Amino acid sequence: MARLETALGLEPVAVGRRRERSAFLLGAARVFARDRQAMIGALIIGLVAGLAILAPVVSPHDPIKADGSDRLAPPLTPGFLLGTDEQGRDILSRLIWGGRVSLVVGIVPTVAAGLAALFLGLLAGYLEGWADHSIMRTLDVFFAFPMVLLAILIVGVIGPGAGNQIFALAVVLVPYSTRVVRTAAISVKSLEFIQAARGLGAGTGRIVLRHLLPNVLSPLLVYTTTLVGMMIVASAGLSFLGLGVQPPTPDWGVMVGNGRLVLYRAAHVATIPGIVIIVVALAFNFVGEGLREALDPRSRQ
Repeated sequence: MARLETALGLEPVAVGRRRERSAFLLGAARVFARDRQAMIGALIIGLVAGLAILAPVVSPHDPIKADGSDRLAPPLTPGFLLGTDEQGRDILSRLIWGGRVSLVVGIVPTVAAGLAALFLGLLAGYLEGWADHSIMRTLDVFFAFPMVLLAILIVGVIGPGAGNQIFALAVVLVPYSTRVVRTAAISVKSLEFIQAARGLGAGTGRIVLRHLLPNVLSPLLVYTTTLVGMMIVASAGLSFLGLGVQPPTPDWGVMVGNGRLVLYRAAHVATIPGIVIIVVALAFNFVGEGLREALDPRSRQ
């Protein structure tokens, strides 16, 4: 194929296409950097991720060590910036360590579902016909159930725990991500450069990997970025119900669930981790919106 392209004088075209792609990415980075909302979201995510990674260093206290003498201490208590919970554990330390769990449970199932969606969506979008019908009708079964309820059902059947929680969230995300990839693949498939590649003798594998895949990654990246925030909220909900991460492991959803028992006596125990969940979820949405604008060629016209 490479020799054929050279013989037909298409090698300079391929080089030019790579340069155009590099210029496009550079322009996208500039558009993203000019988006104040997206940059704020990126800074929040970076801060939370940095604190989670450096938790053993920056955490002021042991996140699971209880102290009955300091139960329900309010925020700004000396030694406890955000106060303590019903067992006397430092809320700030539990938030920092819980960020590890919440980010992993939010990102891993989204990435796993995205990889599965790339395979299924490209297969359905490029082949169409019976392959498209079989894949999409099978995934349509999942659309009959609300996403969170289906995740609760799966975790309820296989049992609680972080691993099962990640598996359940990945399963419920696959149909949604697959539909995005399939739609993008069908639209790209009809473009002229795909027909030209097929006319030059390119096989299905080369067309899918070399031409379709790079063009469907952008919409999938934007979509999955916004899904991470949703998955952080969903995982917190599962932990709140006792179906996710199990105590005493620090987790934002577990903290909210435990805090509801003392809501009227010490509202900060539940509201502080609840606010953190909302802020981080919004940060991922801001970044997703920023990526959508940055990767849209019309935004640079």
